[in-house]
Amino acid sequence: MASRVGIYTRVSRDDEGEALGVARQQQDCECLADLRSWQAVKVYEDNDVSAFKRHVVREEFELMLTDLRAGLIDGIVAYDLDRLARQPRDLERLIEIYDERPRLEFATVTNDINIGTPDGRTMARIMVAFANKSSHDASRRIQRKHLELAQQGKDSGGPAPYGWRKDDRTKVDPDAAKAIREAQREILAGVRIGTIRTRWQEQGLGNPRAGTKRMAHHHVEHILTNPRLVGYRTYHGEILHGEDGRPVMGEWEPINALEEWEAVCAAVAERKRKHPGKTLARKYLLSGIARCGLCKTKIRGQINQKWQPGSKAARFTYQCSVVNGGCGKVGRVGDPVDRLIAQLVLEEQRARAAVTAVPVDQRWSREAELQQINEDIAQLVAAERSKQITVTTLLQLLPPKERERDELKLERARFYKEQKQAEAKNDTTDVTVDEFLALPVERQQEIVLHSLSAVIIHPAGRGRRKFDPSLIEPVWR
Repeated sequence: MASRVGIYTRVSRDDEGEALGVARQQQDCECLADLRSWQAVKVYEDNDVSAFKRHVVREEFELMLTDLRAGLIDGIVAYDLDRLARQPRDLERLIEIYDERPRLEFATVTNDINIGTPDGRTMARIMVAFANKSSHDASRRIQRKHLELAQQGKDSGGPAPYGWRKDDRTKVDPDAAKAIREAQREILAGVRIGTIRTRWQEQGLGNPRAGTKRMAHHHVEHILTNPRLVGYRTYHGEILHGEDGRPVMGEWEPINALEEWEAVCAAVAERKRKHPGKTLARKYLLSGIARCGLCKTKIRGQINQKWQPGSKAARFTYQCSVVNGGCGKVGRVGDPVDRLIAQLVLEEQRARAAVTAVPVDQRWSREAELQQINEDIAQLVAAERSKQITVTTLLQLLPPKERERDELKLERARFYKEQKQAEAKNDTTDVTVDEFLALPVERQQEIVLHSLSAVIIHPAGRGRRKFDPSLIEPVWR
Protein backbone atom coordinates (compact mmCIF):
# COMPACT_ATOMS: atom_id res chain seq x y z
CA MET A 1 0.00 0.00 0.00
CA ALA A 2 1.42 3.42 -1.03
CA SER A 3 2.45 5.75 1.79
CA ARG A 4 0.14 8.73 2.24
CA VAL A 5 2.24 11.88 2.39
CA GLY A 6 1.52 15.55 2.89
CA ILE A 7 3.12 18.21 0.71
CA TYR A 8 4.32 21.33 2.49
CA THR A 9 4.85 24.57 0.54
CA ARG A 10 5.81 28.03 1.81
CA VAL A 11 7.12 31.39 0.62
CA SER A 12 7.96 34.26 2.96
CA ARG A 13 6.65 37.08 0.77
CA ASP A 14 4.06 37.16 -1.97
CA ASP A 15 3.59 40.86 -2.71
CA GLU A 16 1.43 40.20 -5.78
CA GLY A 17 -0.79 37.74 -3.93
CA GLU A 18 -0.88 35.33 -6.87
CA ALA A 19 0.65 32.33 -5.00
CA LEU A 20 2.85 31.42 -7.96
CA GLY A 21 5.82 30.39 -5.79
CA VAL A 22 3.91 27.86 -3.70
CA ALA A 23 2.26 26.52 -6.88
CA ARG A 24 5.69 25.78 -8.40
CA GLN A 25 6.81 24.09 -5.18
CA GLN A 26 3.67 21.94 -5.13
CA GLN A 27 4.22 20.80 -8.72
CA ASP A 28 7.82 19.75 -8.03
CA CYS A 29 6.84 17.99 -4.80
CA GLU A 30 4.07 16.03 -6.54
CA CYS A 31 6.58 14.84 -9.15
CA LEU A 32 8.93 13.66 -6.39
CA ALA A 33 6.09 11.83 -4.61
CA ASP A 34 5.24 10.03 -7.86
CA LEU A 35 8.87 8.97 -8.31
CA ARG A 36 8.86 7.52 -4.78
CA SER A 37 5.47 5.82 -5.41
CA TRP A 38 3.91 7.82 -2.60
CA GLN A 39 0.34 9.08 -2.58
CA ALA A 40 0.06 12.84 -2.00
CA VAL A 41 -3.16 13.19 0.02
CA LYS A 42 -2.99 16.80 1.22
CA VAL A 43 -1.15 20.06 0.49
CA TYR A 44 -0.25 22.27 3.45
CA GLU A 45 0.29 25.77 2.08
CA ASP A 46 1.68 28.72 4.05
CA ASN A 47 1.79 31.49 1.46
CA ASP A 48 3.33 34.84 2.40
CA VAL A 49 4.32 33.52 5.83
CA SER A 50 7.72 33.79 7.51
CA ALA A 51 9.34 30.77 9.15
CA PHE A 52 12.00 32.92 10.83
CA LYS A 53 9.93 35.43 12.85
CA ARG A 54 9.19 33.97 16.27
CA HIS A 55 5.81 35.63 16.78
CA VAL A 56 4.41 34.31 13.47
CA VAL A 57 2.20 31.21 13.71
CA ARG A 58 2.22 29.04 10.58
CA GLU A 59 -1.25 27.57 10.71
CA GLU A 60 -0.74 24.97 7.98
CA PHE A 61 2.61 23.91 9.43
CA GLU A 62 0.96 23.38 12.83
CA LEU A 63 -1.87 21.43 11.20
CA MET A 64 0.65 19.26 9.36
CA LEU A 65 2.45 18.39 12.63
CA THR A 66 -0.90 17.50 14.21
CA ASP A 67 -1.88 15.26 11.30
CA LEU A 68 1.55 13.66 11.27
CA ARG A 69 1.42 12.85 14.97
CA ALA A 70 -2.16 11.53 14.65
CA GLY A 71 -1.22 9.17 11.83
CA LEU A 72 -3.41 10.85 9.19
CA ILE A 73 -0.35 11.13 6.93
CA ASP A 74 2.70 8.88 6.73
CA GLY A 75 5.32 11.47 5.84
CA ILE A 76 6.22 14.85 4.38
CA VAL A 77 7.49 16.08 1.04
CA ALA A 78 8.85 19.64 0.84
CA TYR A 79 10.72 21.60 -1.80
CA ASP A 80 13.61 22.41 0.53
CA LEU A 81 14.42 21.98 4.20
CA ASP A 82 14.38 25.77 4.77
CA ARG A 83 10.76 25.84 3.54
CA LEU A 84 9.91 23.65 6.54
CA ALA A 85 12.03 25.27 9.23
CA ARG A 86 14.30 28.27 9.77
CA GLN A 87 14.16 28.05 13.55
CA PRO A 88 15.90 25.08 15.25
CA ARG A 89 12.97 24.68 17.63
CA ASP A 90 10.58 23.97 14.72
CA LEU A 91 12.96 21.32 13.34
CA GLU A 92 13.22 19.69 16.77
CA ARG A 93 9.43 19.47 17.03
CA LEU A 94 9.39 17.68 13.68
CA ILE A 95 12.24 15.36 14.67
CA GLU A 96 10.40 14.46 17.88
CA ILE A 97 7.46 13.16 15.85
CA TYR A 98 9.81 11.11 13.65
CA ASP A 99 11.30 9.64 16.84
CA GLU A 100 7.83 8.56 17.94
CA ARG A 101 7.00 7.06 14.50
CA PRO A 102 10.25 5.65 13.01
CA ARG A 103 8.65 4.51 9.73
CA LEU A 104 7.57 7.96 8.59
CA GLU A 105 8.68 9.06 5.13
CA PHE A 106 10.57 12.30 4.41
CA ALA A 107 11.97 13.85 1.25
CA THR A 108 12.85 17.23 -0.25
CA VAL A 109 13.22 18.17 -3.90
CA THR A 110 16.56 19.98 -3.60
CA ASN A 111 18.57 17.51 -1.48
CA ASP A 112 18.60 13.96 -0.16
CA ILE A 113 18.35 14.54 3.59
CA ASN A 114 16.15 12.13 5.56
CA ILE A 115 15.36 13.20 9.12
CA GLY A 116 14.20 9.67 9.77
CA THR A 117 17.88 8.65 10.15
CA PRO A 118 20.48 9.85 12.72
CA ASP A 119 22.86 11.13 10.01
CA GLY A 120 20.00 12.91 8.25
CA ARG A 121 18.95 14.62 11.46
CA THR A 122 22.48 15.84 12.13
CA MET A 123 22.73 17.31 8.62
CA ALA A 124 19.23 18.83 8.96
CA ARG A 125 20.24 20.54 12.20
CA ILE A 126 23.36 21.98 10.57
CA MET A 127 21.41 23.19 7.51
CA VAL A 128 18.66 24.82 9.62
CA ALA A 129 21.31 26.51 11.77
CA PHE A 130 22.88 28.00 8.63
CA ALA A 131 19.45 28.98 7.29
CA ASN A 132 18.71 30.66 10.63
CA LYS A 133 22.02 32.56 10.45
CA SER A 134 21.24 33.62 6.89
CA SER A 135 17.89 34.99 8.02
CA HIS A 136 19.59 36.80 10.92
CA ASP A 137 22.10 38.36 8.54
CA ALA A 138 19.37 39.45 6.14
CA SER A 139 17.35 40.86 9.03
CA ARG A 140 20.36 42.81 10.28
CA ARG A 141 20.99 44.28 6.82
CA ILE A 142 17.32 45.23 6.44
CA GLN A 143 17.28 46.87 9.88
CA ARG A 144 20.43 48.84 9.02
CA LYS A 145 18.82 49.99 5.77
CA HIS A 146 15.66 51.08 7.60
CA LEU A 147 17.76 52.99 10.15
CA GLU A 148 19.57 54.77 7.32
CA LEU A 149 16.26 55.71 5.71
CA ALA A 150 14.94 56.91 9.07
CA GLN A 151 18.01 59.08 9.69
CA GLN A 152 17.41 60.71 6.30
CA GLY A 153 13.73 61.33 7.14
CA LYS A 154 12.54 58.97 4.42
CA ASP A 155 9.64 56.54 4.58
CA SER A 156 10.34 52.83 4.91
CA GLY A 157 7.46 51.78 2.64
CA GLY A 158 4.45 49.66 3.40
CA PRO A 159 0.78 50.66 3.57
CA ALA A 160 0.13 54.37 4.08
CA PRO A 161 -0.67 55.28 7.71
CA TYR A 162 -4.18 56.56 8.33
CA GLY A 163 -4.22 60.28 7.56
CA TRP A 164 -2.19 60.07 4.36
CA ARG A 165 -3.18 59.14 0.83
CA LYS A 166 -2.86 55.49 -0.14
CA ASP A 167 -1.35 56.38 -3.52
CA ASP A 168 1.16 58.87 -2.06
CA ARG A 169 2.33 58.46 1.54
CA THR A 170 3.77 61.99 1.58
CA LYS A 171 0.43 63.72 0.89
CA VAL A 172 -2.28 64.25 3.49
CA ASP A 173 -5.70 62.67 2.92
CA PRO A 174 -8.06 65.61 3.69
CA ASP A 175 -10.98 63.45 4.86
CA ALA A 176 -8.84 61.26 7.13
CA ALA A 177 -6.99 64.30 8.50
CA LYS A 178 -10.32 65.95 9.32
CA ALA A 179 -11.47 62.82 11.19
CA ILE A 180 -8.20 62.75 13.17
CA ARG A 181 -8.44 66.42 14.16
CA GLU A 182 -12.08 66.03 15.23
CA ALA A 183 -11.18 62.97 17.32
CA GLN A 184 -8.25 64.80 18.92
CA ARG A 185 -10.53 67.70 19.82
CA GLU A 186 -12.92 65.22 21.42
CA ILE A 187 -10.06 63.72 23.45
CA LEU A 188 -9.23 67.18 24.77
CA ALA A 189 -12.92 67.72 25.57
CA GLY A 190 -13.01 64.56 27.69
CA VAL A 191 -14.34 61.94 25.25
CA ARG A 192 -12.97 58.42 25.71
CA ILE A 193 -10.90 56.73 23.03
CA GLY A 194 -13.34 53.80 23.29
CA THR A 195 -16.21 56.08 22.22
CA ILE A 196 -14.19 57.35 19.25
CA ARG A 197 -13.24 53.80 18.34
CA THR A 198 -16.88 52.71 18.27
CA ARG A 199 -17.90 55.63 16.06
CA TRP A 200 -14.96 55.09 13.71
CA GLN A 201 -15.85 51.42 13.43
CA GLU A 202 -19.42 52.33 12.45
CA GLN A 203 -18.26 54.95 9.93
CA GLY A 204 -15.46 52.85 8.43
CA LEU A 205 -12.71 55.24 9.56
CA GLY A 206 -9.23 54.44 10.79
CA ASN A 207 -8.30 51.82 8.17
CA PRO A 208 -9.29 48.80 10.31
CA ARG A 209 -7.59 45.57 9.32
CA ALA A 210 -9.54 43.37 6.97
CA GLY A 211 -11.78 40.93 8.81
CA THR A 212 -11.69 42.71 12.17
CA LYS A 213 -15.05 43.11 13.85
CA ARG A 214 -13.77 45.67 16.32
CA MET A 215 -10.87 48.09 16.08
CA ALA A 216 -8.27 47.75 18.81
CA HIS A 217 -8.09 50.51 21.43
CA HIS A 218 -4.32 50.88 21.03
CA HIS A 219 -4.74 51.19 17.23
CA VAL A 220 -6.95 54.29 17.58
CA GLU A 221 -4.73 55.72 20.33
CA HIS A 222 -1.67 55.32 18.11
CA ILE A 223 -3.39 57.09 15.20
CA LEU A 224 -4.26 60.09 17.41
CA THR A 225 -0.82 60.36 19.08
CA ASN A 226 1.45 59.23 16.24
CA PRO A 227 4.61 61.41 16.07
CA ARG A 228 4.23 61.29 12.29
CA LEU A 229 1.33 63.75 12.70
CA VAL A 230 3.86 66.55 13.33
CA GLY A 231 6.41 65.22 10.86
CA TYR A 232 8.66 63.38 13.34
CA ARG A 233 10.42 60.29 11.99
CA THR A 234 10.28 57.26 14.29
CA TYR A 235 12.37 54.10 14.47
CA HIS A 236 11.11 51.06 16.38
CA GLY A 237 8.34 53.18 17.85
CA GLU A 238 10.63 55.90 19.23
CA ILE A 239 11.19 59.42 17.91
CA LEU A 240 14.53 59.44 16.10
CA HIS A 241 16.93 62.30 16.93
CA GLY A 242 19.70 63.58 14.68
CA GLU A 243 23.29 64.34 15.58
CA ASP A 244 22.24 67.80 16.79
CA GLY A 245 19.84 66.22 19.29
CA ARG A 246 16.73 67.44 17.49
CA PRO A 247 13.97 65.19 16.13
CA VAL A 248 14.48 64.02 12.56
CA MET A 249 11.76 65.45 10.32
CA GLY A 250 10.16 63.16 7.74
CA GLU A 251 9.61 63.92 4.07
CA TRP A 252 5.83 64.15 4.29
CA GLU A 253 3.12 66.71 5.02
CA PRO A 254 2.25 67.03 8.72
CA ILE A 255 -1.33 67.03 9.99
CA ASN A 256 -0.87 68.71 13.39
CA ALA A 257 1.02 71.71 14.69
CA LEU A 258 3.46 70.76 17.45
CA GLU A 259 1.39 72.33 20.23
CA GLU A 260 -1.78 70.49 19.08
CA TRP A 261 -0.05 67.12 19.04
CA GLU A 262 1.70 67.66 22.39
CA ALA A 263 -1.61 68.67 23.97
CA VAL A 264 -3.31 65.45 22.82
CA CYS A 265 -0.40 63.26 23.93
CA ALA A 266 -0.35 64.96 27.34
CA ALA A 267 -4.14 64.53 27.73
CA VAL A 268 -3.95 60.80 26.92
CA ALA A 269 -0.97 60.27 29.25
CA GLU A 270 -2.65 62.21 32.06
CA ARG A 271 -5.82 60.16 31.75
CA LYS A 272 -3.82 56.93 32.01
CA ARG A 273 -2.10 58.17 35.18
CA LYS A 274 -5.32 59.31 36.82
CA HIS A 275 -7.40 56.26 35.91
CA PRO A 276 -5.06 53.26 35.43
CA GLY A 277 -7.11 50.32 34.20
CA LYS A 278 -10.37 52.08 35.10
CA THR A 279 -13.17 52.51 32.59
CA LEU A 280 -14.47 56.05 32.09
CA ALA A 281 -17.58 54.91 30.25
CA ARG A 282 -20.83 56.70 31.10
CA LYS A 283 -24.34 55.96 29.87
CA TYR A 284 -26.24 58.89 31.35
CA LEU A 285 -25.56 62.63 31.41
CA LEU A 286 -26.01 63.13 35.16
CA SER A 287 -24.28 59.94 36.34
CA GLY A 288 -22.14 61.03 39.29
CA ILE A 289 -23.60 64.58 39.10
CA ALA A 290 -27.25 64.22 40.19
CA ARG A 291 -28.02 63.89 43.89
CA CYS A 292 -31.13 62.99 45.86
CA GLY A 293 -32.97 65.97 47.32
CA LEU A 294 -33.67 64.07 50.56
CA CYS A 295 -30.51 62.13 51.45
CA LYS A 296 -28.06 63.90 49.05
CA THR A 297 -26.71 60.54 47.83
CA LYS A 298 -25.55 60.36 44.21
CA ILE A 299 -28.35 59.24 41.91
CA ARG A 300 -27.76 56.63 39.22
CA GLY A 301 -29.38 56.27 35.83
CA GLN A 302 -31.43 53.10 35.33
CA ILE A 303 -32.50 51.79 31.92
CA ASN A 304 -36.11 50.74 31.38
CA GLN A 305 -35.75 47.19 30.05
CA LYS A 306 -39.27 47.28 28.57
CA TRP A 307 -38.68 50.46 26.56
CA GLN A 308 -38.67 50.19 22.76
CA PRO A 309 -38.14 52.88 20.09
CA GLY A 310 -41.43 54.74 19.45
CA SER A 311 -43.05 53.85 22.78
CA LYS A 312 -44.29 56.52 25.20
CA ALA A 313 -42.67 54.88 28.20
CA ALA A 314 -39.61 56.43 29.83
CA ARG A 315 -36.36 55.31 28.22
CA PHE A 316 -34.50 55.63 31.51
CA THR A 317 -34.90 57.20 34.94
CA TYR A 318 -32.70 58.79 37.58
CA GLN A 319 -33.33 56.84 40.76
CA CYS A 320 -32.04 57.14 44.30
CA SER A 321 -31.12 53.53 45.08
CA VAL A 322 -30.97 51.81 48.46
CA VAL A 323 -28.28 49.52 47.01
CA ASN A 324 -25.99 52.56 46.59
CA GLY A 325 -26.66 53.77 50.13
CA GLY A 326 -29.58 56.08 49.30
CA CYS A 327 -33.07 56.40 50.69
CA GLY A 328 -34.77 55.05 47.58
CA LYS A 329 -37.53 57.68 47.75
CA VAL A 330 -36.64 59.96 44.81
CA GLY A 331 -36.83 59.15 41.12
CA ARG A 332 -37.44 61.07 37.92
CA VAL A 333 -37.85 60.31 34.20
CA GLY A 334 -34.44 60.96 32.67
CA ASP A 335 -34.97 62.60 29.27
CA PRO A 336 -36.78 65.77 30.50
CA VAL A 337 -34.15 66.27 33.20
CA ASP A 338 -31.32 65.99 30.66
CA ARG A 339 -32.99 68.46 28.27
CA LEU A 340 -33.58 70.97 31.07
CA ILE A 341 -29.99 70.81 32.33
CA ALA A 342 -28.63 71.04 28.78
CA GLN A 343 -30.72 74.14 28.09
CA LEU A 344 -29.69 75.84 31.36
CA VAL A 345 -25.99 75.07 30.92
CA LEU A 346 -25.87 76.21 27.29
CA GLU A 347 -27.64 79.47 28.14
CA GLU A 348 -25.27 80.12 31.04
CA GLN A 349 -22.20 79.46 28.92
CA ARG A 350 -23.45 81.71 26.08
CA ALA A 351 -24.02 84.51 28.58
CA ARG A 352 -20.56 84.00 30.06
CA ALA A 353 -18.93 83.97 26.61
CA ALA A 354 -20.62 87.28 25.74
CA VAL A 355 -18.86 89.09 28.59
CA THR A 356 -15.66 87.08 28.96
CA ALA A 357 -12.83 87.37 26.47
CA VAL A 358 -10.78 84.17 26.42
CA PRO A 359 -7.31 84.56 24.88
CA VAL A 360 -6.98 82.36 21.80
CA ASP A 361 -3.71 80.97 20.41
CA GLN A 362 -1.67 82.39 23.30
CA ARG A 363 1.91 81.25 22.92
CA TRP A 364 3.95 79.58 25.62
CA SER A 365 6.18 82.21 27.20
CA ARG A 366 9.32 80.06 27.56
CA GLU A 367 9.66 78.94 23.93
CA ALA A 368 12.84 81.01 23.43
CA GLU A 369 14.37 79.47 26.55
CA LEU A 370 13.72 75.94 25.24
CA GLN A 371 15.16 76.91 21.86
CA GLN A 372 18.33 78.18 23.55
CA ILE A 373 18.72 74.93 25.54
CA ASN A 374 18.42 72.89 22.32
CA GLU A 375 21.08 75.06 20.70
CA ASP A 376 23.37 74.64 23.73
CA ILE A 377 23.03 70.84 23.52
CA ALA A 378 23.75 70.88 19.79
CA GLN A 379 26.85 73.04 20.33
CA LEU A 380 28.18 70.73 23.03
CA VAL A 381 27.76 67.67 20.82
CA ALA A 382 29.40 69.48 17.89
CA ALA A 383 32.31 70.58 20.11
CA GLU A 384 32.98 66.98 21.15
CA ARG A 385 32.93 65.81 17.54
CA SER A 386 35.40 68.48 16.53
CA LYS A 387 37.66 67.53 19.50
CA GLN A 388 37.25 70.93 21.15
CA ILE A 389 36.14 69.17 24.34
CA THR A 390 36.61 65.61 25.58
CA VAL A 391 33.92 62.98 25.95
CA THR A 392 34.33 63.21 29.74
CA THR A 393 33.61 66.94 29.66
CA LEU A 394 30.64 66.40 27.38
CA LEU A 395 29.12 63.80 29.73
CA GLN A 396 29.53 66.20 32.64
CA LEU A 397 27.85 69.13 30.89
CA LEU A 398 25.17 67.32 28.91
CA PRO A 399 22.89 65.68 31.56
CA PRO A 400 21.86 68.94 33.32
CA LYS A 401 21.04 70.52 29.95
CA GLU A 402 19.01 67.46 28.91
CA ARG A 403 17.07 67.46 32.18
CA GLU A 404 16.28 71.14 31.77
CA ARG A 405 15.20 70.54 28.17
CA ASP A 406 12.92 67.67 29.15
CA GLU A 407 11.34 69.68 31.96
CA LEU A 408 10.65 72.59 29.60
CA LYS A 409 9.13 70.27 26.99
CA LEU A 410 6.86 68.76 29.64
CA GLU A 411 5.82 72.24 30.78
CA ARG A 412 5.09 73.25 27.17
CA ALA A 413 2.97 70.15 26.59
CA ARG A 414 1.02 70.83 29.79
CA PHE A 415 0.46 74.48 28.81
CA TYR A 416 -0.93 73.66 25.38
CA LYS A 417 -2.98 70.77 26.77
CA GLU A 418 -4.75 73.09 29.19
CA GLN A 419 -5.20 75.74 26.49
CA LYS A 420 -6.61 73.32 23.90
CA GLN A 421 -8.79 71.63 26.51
CA ALA A 422 -10.27 75.00 27.51
CA GLU A 423 -10.96 75.83 23.86
CA ALA A 424 -12.59 72.45 23.21
CA LYS A 425 -14.75 72.54 26.35
CA ASN A 426 -15.87 76.17 25.87
CA ASP A 427 -16.87 75.82 22.24
CA THR A 428 -20.63 75.64 22.88
CA THR A 429 -21.84 79.06 21.77
CA ASP A 430 -23.63 77.79 18.66
CA VAL A 431 -24.71 74.37 19.98
CA THR A 432 -28.45 73.64 20.23
CA VAL A 433 -29.96 71.35 22.86
CA ASP A 434 -30.51 68.59 20.29
CA GLU A 435 -26.92 68.91 19.05
CA PHE A 436 -25.72 68.83 22.65
CA LEU A 437 -27.63 65.62 23.39
CA ALA A 438 -26.20 64.04 20.22
CA LEU A 439 -22.64 64.52 21.51
CA PRO A 440 -20.82 61.63 23.23
CA VAL A 441 -21.94 61.47 26.85
CA GLU A 442 -18.39 62.13 28.11
CA ARG A 443 -18.35 65.38 26.13
CA GLN A 444 -21.77 66.32 27.53
CA GLN A 445 -20.54 65.77 31.08
CA GLU A 446 -17.45 67.90 30.54
CA ILE A 447 -19.64 70.78 29.32
CA VAL A 448 -22.06 70.41 32.25
CA LEU A 449 -19.29 70.17 34.86
CA HIS A 450 -17.76 73.34 33.47
CA SER A 451 -20.84 75.16 34.81
CA LEU A 452 -22.34 72.89 37.50
CA SER A 453 -20.94 71.06 40.49
CA ALA A 454 -24.14 69.06 41.06
CA VAL A 455 -27.83 68.75 40.20
CA ILE A 456 -30.25 68.12 43.08
CA ILE A 457 -33.46 66.25 42.21
CA HIS A 458 -36.19 66.97 44.76
CA PRO A 459 -39.10 64.55 45.43
CA ALA A 460 -42.24 65.14 43.36
CA GLY A 461 -44.74 63.48 45.70
CA ARG A 462 -47.06 60.56 44.96
CA GLY A 463 -49.14 59.91 41.86
CA ARG A 464 -48.70 60.67 38.20
CA ARG A 465 -47.46 64.22 37.70
CA LYS A 466 -46.23 66.45 34.88
CA PHE A 467 -42.56 67.27 34.78
CA ASP A 468 -41.88 70.23 37.10
CA PRO A 469 -38.59 72.05 36.30
CA SER A 470 -38.67 73.79 39.69
CA LEU A 471 -37.92 70.47 41.38
CA ILE A 472 -34.59 70.19 39.50
CA GLU A 473 -32.04 72.39 41.28
CA PRO A 474 -28.73 73.10 39.49
CA VAL A 475 -25.80 73.91 41.79
CA TRP A 476 -23.69 76.43 39.86
CA ARG A 477 -19.97 76.71 40.26
